[in-house]
Amino acid sequence: MAILRFRFSERPELWDRIVGLSAEVWPEYNRHGDVLNRYWDRLYPEFPDYQFVLYDESADEVLAEGHTIPVAWSGVPDDLGPGIDASIVAGFHLRETGAQPTALCALAAEIPPRHRRRGLAPVLLAAMADIGRAAGLPALIAPVRPSWKERYPLTPIDRYVRWVRADGAPLDPWIRVHTGMGAAIGPALPESMRITGSVHEWEAWTGMAFPESDRYVFPGGLAVVDVDREKDLGAYWEPNVWLMHTLG
Repeated sequence: MAILRFRFSERPELWDRIVGLSAEVWPEYNRHGDVLNRYWDRLYPEFPDYQFVLYDESADEVLAEGHTIPVAWSGVPDDLGPGIDASIVAGFHLRETGAQPTALCALAAEIPPRHRRRGLAPVLLAAMADIGRAAGLPALIAPVRPSWKERYPLTPIDRYVRWVRADGAPLDPWIRVHTGMGAAIGPALPESMRITGSVHEWEAWTGMAFPESDRYVFPGGLAVVDVDREKDLGAYWEPNVWLMHTLG
């Protein structure tokens, strides 16, 4: 199997084949970010060299999609910022001001369930690193959504990211892919991505009923959603953790 990488700037027609990819990958609620959704569609026309797919040439099939954006970072972990919302805003601001980026920020690695046992996660990360190197950027940083955090929604993210297996490797599989490729674990991000909606919207997104104002665990959530029926508001902060790769 020959896996090729194509940027949006090279083969935009490939994206016509994966219109529903995000719906396959993410829980419904996760596709309604207050900040992220204002910018997401602009990534393709404004950062076409930083969006890419993995393509199986023999099967003529798109296997996965990656999203990145160049940002400015001092190289100090404490300067990474509060998470993915702030990072995408900063990336667009950097472009608008004409300032020079100093790092590549990963925004999403999307592998549909049917392809998840094909070892594509490190291939996606390697592709991101190559894009960063080609742009002359010394670091790849990622506000990572830990894949097993939904199993422990009541555990604070700063504790969860410290959990390890008996062999000392991180318990979380996605964090483990990053560290296995040399990444260092950075600050935990309890408020990385904001998602708000009406009570009706949250009930539709989660398939649950929220009969009274309270904090609720819900399917696929990495933390709880705060429901206020008087305000007709459900509010959620998605937690992430920074992973930092040095690009030699």
